[in-house]
Amino acid sequence: MARNLFPCVIGGEKIFSPDGRTFRDINPADTGEVVAEFPQLSREDAAKAIDAAREAQVKWASTPAPERGRILVKAAQILEDEADELARVLTREEGKTLAESRAEVARAVSIFRFYGVMGYRLRGEFTPSAEPNTHLFTLREPLGVVSIITPWNFPIAIPSWKIAPALISGNAVVFKPASYTPLIGYRIVDALHRAGLPPGVLNFVTGPGSTVGAELINSPKVDAISFTGSLEVGEEIKRAAGGRNIRIQLELGGKNPAVILDDADMDRAVEMVVRGAFGLTGQACTATSRAIVLENVAEEFERKLVERVKRIKVGNGLAEGVEMGPVVGEKEMNKILDYIRVGIDEGAKLVLGGKRLMGPEHSKGYFLEPTIFTDVTPDMRIAQEEIFGPVLAVMRAHSFDEAVELANKIEYGLSASIFTRSLPRAFEFINRVQAGVVKVNKPTTGLEPHVPFGGFKKSSYGMVKEQGEAALDFYTKIKTVYLGY
Repeated sequence: MARNLFPCVIGGEKIFSPDGRTFRDINPADTGEVVAEFPQLSREDAAKAIDAAREAQVKWASTPAPERGRILVKAAQILEDEADELARVLTREEGKTLAESRAEVARAVSIFRFYGVMGYRLRGEFTPSAEPNTHLFTLREPLGVVSIITPWNFPIAIPSWKIAPALISGNAVVFKPASYTPLIGYRIVDALHRAGLPPGVLNFVTGPGSTVGAELINSPKVDAISFTGSLEVGEEIKRAAGGRNIRIQLELGGKNPAVILDDADMDRAVEMVVRGAFGLTGQACTATSRAIVLENVAEEFERKLVERVKRIKVGNGLAEGVEMGPVVGEKEMNKILDYIRVGIDEGAKLVLGGKRLMGPEHSKGYFLEPTIFTDVTPDMRIAQEEIFGPVLAVMRAHSFDEAVELANKIEYGLSASIFTRSLPRAFEFINRVQAGVVKVNKPTTGLEPHVPFGGFKKSSYGMVKEQGEAALDFYTKIKTVYLGY
């Protein structure tokens, strides 16, 4: 076997594809580098992982929650001890800058610590009964086996904020990472097993969504599915599993606005919009896709925005001073370039970027110029559809009311921000904008692990929140007990 071939994990055992099939994990900044290879499992292999999870789950659920939490806290310490190495793996695998990778690893550490401590707080409620000699209370119980399917853009943070609450609640998990980023997912699983997680409680499978993913979605032995990814795939999951009366959690993207009022601190607004639009190469579901600017300050905002974006250094995320890394893959790069052509054809004004970078520093990777469109109208596709790349559409509004209307005039409702010095306007925006996350004088990106996260409208199916204590509502079921004495 090749030195960089990593296994899947089923029932605590290292598993390779029986027929030897693998797929390559490529560095998007240097496509000549194979970061790792992973097994291309079959649907039958995925079924074995589900069986292993079901067998292990009963004993795991009977393990006291504080003991389950102790394992999560120990895993957090392992991840923290190896943070520098993990950050480099993440940058080589996904492409984001080393600073961004370090922040994401630190976030995963915080998530496991948070849910580890929650092992002492998995409580129900005691409620006075209307009847005499009766105790009335509730208990939280696990669901059983949970399929967790995660994307490539936050390949350690998103799996962590799904796996940790699932495990602390007493569930067993079958985890399928995105094929672009399996190595950092493997490292999460490895850390948990080194921390003492029993075999079979967390199973790790890799391979195509059409086979491995299909089994995780369609198996009658799965009690819940948590998926983050595209709207199209989320709709397929909803159709496939929606009729089985199981829990489904779908986080499906955004088209997030930043509204800039005429009383905003313009320099701060520009810096925060640049961070939200071009940080993480725009490959975040909470990325700033639209800047909605009041007409009387639009020229100033656009001028300062272009000046700032011109200074962004694009390159290999491991290199010093790089602010924006590559797009994750060729397919994604071509999709973004197609949207840029669509924007030009629709009549938007391309004021910066729009091309693939092919200089000496960029010829081996999937590098794009940071791109800005102005004169964007709400009917354009670049104003309505998630591009998932470093492309910002600037729109103008004549009033605060029109700006809010434009912000809401999409099918998504994940994150939104406003830049203003007016507290009344800030609160009016908070109350009127249709988004699950609202920021004031902050970028649309960036989440803290101890508060709920999720969107409205098509951004989230069923609006079941992730992160914070709210995540436990998805991964547990409530039993109500009437105790007469």
